[in-house]
Amino acid sequence: MFTHILIPTDGSDLSLRSALAAIQLAKTLNASVTGFFAQQEYPNPPFDEYTPMSFGPPDAFSAAEKANAKKFLDVIEKHARSGGVPFQSKSSISNHPYSAIISAAGEAACDLIFMASHGRRGISALLLGSETSKVLTHCTIPVLVYRESGED
Repeated sequence: MFTHILIPTDGSDLSLRSALAAIQLAKTLNASVTGFFAQQEYPNPPFDEYTPMSFGPPDAFSAAEKANAKKFLDVIEKHARSGGVPFQSKSSISNHPYSAIISAAGEAACDLIFMASHGRRGISALLLGSETSKVLTHCTIPVLVYRESGED
């Protein structure tokens, strides 16, 4: 059925629980997994002279994003390896995570994307959007959406 599963993570607790479920599925299917994290691009201010203090210098921002990618993907790798599931990791820089997820799945030759949905509804869904919804809309390979009951 499925032989290579992409597991996108945003570092949240829900994303980790989704990754654990994906690893269990991969083990059942004798599939391999690729963990994926989309690093944010450095925010470009509208005026070159102005850099928001909260972002710090571009090099520090990039280093922090790389550290986050390593931290989040290392956790998934640890669980995959302890379950005997072949693992590789991938990360890219993009301000459009859904697009980066789809690209990563194609580049890694994955035949399933297994990702969490935070289950936002109402105005928060409208304002924040949903990376999962965007992946479902634009992707040409199967996407399995992990939801937990009781999510707000």
